[in-house]
Amino acid sequence: MSPLSILRRHRVAALLGAALIISPVVVSFAQNAGNAGLSNVVATTQTPVAGITAPNGSFAPVVATAKPAVVTVTTVMKAQPGAPGDGSPFDGNSPFDQYFQQFFGDQGIPMPKTPPQQQSPRQEALGSGFIVGSDGTIVTNNHVIDGATSIKVTLDDGTELPAKLVGHDAKNDLAVLKVKASKLLPTVKWGDSDKLMTGDQVLAIGNPFGIGTTVTAGIVSARGRDLHSGPFDDFIQIDAPINHGNSGGPLVDVNGNVIGIDTAIYSPNGGSVGVGFAIPSNQAQKVVAKLMKGGDIEYGYLGVQIQPVTPDVASAIGLDHPGGALVAQVTDGSPAAKAGIETGDVITGFAGQEIRDPKDLSRAVAEVAPGNKETLNVWRNGKAMQISADVGRNADDQKTASNDEGGKPSAGEGLRVPSLGLGLTDLTPDIREQLNLADNQRGAVVERVNPDKAASAAGIEPGDVIVAVDRTPVKSARQANQAIAEAGRSGRKSVLLLVDRGDAQIFVAVPFAAG
Repeated sequence: MSPLSILRRHRVAALLGAALIISPVVVSFAQNAGNAGLSNVVATTQTPVAGITAPNGSFAPVVATAKPAVVTVTTVMKAQPGAPGDGSPFDGNSPFDQYFQQFFGDQGIPMPKTPPQQQSPRQEALGSGFIVGSDGTIVTNNHVIDGATSIKVTLDDGTELPAKLVGHDAKNDLAVLKVKASKLLPTVKWGDSDKLMTGDQVLAIGNPFGIGTTVTAGIVSARGRDLHSGPFDDFIQIDAPINHGNSGGPLVDVNGNVIGIDTAIYSPNGGSVGVGFAIPSNQAQKVVAKLMKGGDIEYGYLGVQIQPVTPDVASAIGLDHPGGALVAQVTDGSPAAKAGIETGDVITGFAGQEIRDPKDLSRAVAEVAPGNKETLNVWRNGKAMQISADVGRNADDQKTASNDEGGKPSAGEGLRVPSLGLGLTDLTPDIREQLNLADNQRGAVVERVNPDKAASAAGIEPGDVIVAVDRTPVKSARQANQAIAEAGRSGRKSVLLLVDRGDAQIFVAVPFAAG
């Protein structure tokens, strides 16, 4: 099992089979440390300003409010357990595993390999959920029910009911279920996650490892975590212990209102280490409202590859402060291309919203209904301007925005740019073949990078192809060298290089002072 995985637990035929996955140490901790963990939290907490926590610090009133609406979701799955590519959180091939490997691998955290599992004609997955409508409307994670042939919900009182899938959205990892009961069901209310602050007390309620509904307490460790799983990443990080089976369960505040949906954990050993992630309620509530109406959710599409505006980039393009989304590439035929968006533009506003970074733009565009005409605030050539664009439909194979940096090829010899620490060479037929470049590709290939100079610190790599300097296209190493020298003589602190790297284009600002 990868260290960071979705909180779903697979079972083979019965609970005994699942016990092979759960180490005895983890089960023992879950059984013996619950009360001690809660007392430690209570001993260090402060009485909330507005909440229903009892004067003695007990969370019992909160639990009494929320727990009756928490359910267990059990699904029978199509795939065989452990089969390559079955998408389980244990096979290393699920989308979340890939995103988490990228996110934590960049920080040097090892990703242990998954031991092989025996195949079985029956496979079940276990997760959690919560009731938002007394008529039986239930919210959970999409990955809990993904690939299910049948879904069963167990209420807090032990009642088991078949559930129907009303709608689901993989991009937000949310799903809505519906059950028919003989009575009105208890519900839990949505809270306001925008008011949630780092350090606030939270409770996680769910069914970890299938041992039964469990409550754990902690605080908000951080806000706005991006796990690179999609354009909507804005996770709440918590230290309340959550484990496999908690997925889809509610994260509640001291008023018993849902302020998040427990979704993922980082775990090098398969159990909780105090690093969990939840989808904010304000994000989830909007999606759930759409899913309750049934059908698919359509997302807006602009068609730009974007990257952050660093202080060096801001200096190179004349912005008085870093901010916005720098357009590194515009997709041919996309709404952005038709609207006149250009490579090198900085998008600072979209549809009336301030764009502070690329993630802001990705979310803002994705939330707009396809076909809407929206206004973009753009910084171009030292001037602010506005551009109108017809937002397109984001198909499954399209990205609203991307900041991938591509591959890392190698190249030959050529001119040297002493002030930046670069060795440049022209594009020859041999180099084109080596780098798999098109015949019409123009630019200067980076042959060497001095590790002690500014270009290396800025992220320029051997094999990069510099196609523009300060937004002026260059066709050769000599042109690139001359353009960089001119930028240095202009008195600016940095030069802006447009680089082709693999299948992506990125802007890199290289400061002269460090060169």
